[in-house]
Amino acid sequence: MSDATFSDISIVSCGTMSLELNQLKEEGFLDTPQILYTTPGLHQDIPELEHQLVRQIHKAREKTDKVIVVYGGKFCYVNADEPMRMMKTIIAEQGSGVARIDATHCMDMLADEAERNRIAEEVAGGEAVWWMTPGWVKFRKQVFKGWDKGLANENFPRHSGGAIVLDGIGYLDAYMAENPEEFLEYCDWMGIPMIPYPVTLDRFKSLLLDQAQTLRG
Repeated sequence: MSDATFSDISIVSCGTMSLELNQLKEEGFLDTPQILYTTPGLHQDIPELEHQLVRQIHKAREKTDKVIVVYGGKFCYVNADEPMRMMKTIIAEQGSGVARIDATHCMDMLADEAERNRIAEEVAGGEAVWWMTPGWVKFRKQVFKGWDKGLANENFPRHSGGAIVLDGIGYLDAYMAENPEEFLEYCDWMGIPMIPYPVTLDRFKSLLLDQAQTLRG
């Protein structure tokens, strides 16, 4: 069986990446029998993140014995109560047949650190950037659940290079055209401009293929 197929592999992902995964499925690249999602923005609710992730992995294995988890490692799961418990701990506990793509967070799934540094230099002259994916725009209410204007003011303005959205699906162009007032309100709430930056989904595809190959040994 070619490593370029996912026909025997389920995907379990943070809902933030649903836009890109659905695009890959529509294109025919991702011929997985199922994609299961957790609620976007659960990096702010670690117990619920772990609960939903494990539940979805168990559900996925009812259909396939191989599962790729689309979650970052270093930044998506930070357990303040148990600092030594990390995303890789949870994945290891699920046993063989479960692998997580090799990325630190969703932005890293679309552009690695070197590429992000290059983009930041190009767009923001190397100034501090707040990175986003289209999911951070579409699922704003979940991703920034509990954030008021005060918390926004504490976090966003120090990113003087603006918020760069790594867009591999053309989402921002459509969003700005169809919901210009909502787009401007979002930028106003952040206190920094939101800048779309087109990328390909090639890195994301490669990360998925790497884990498909790993799962097949």
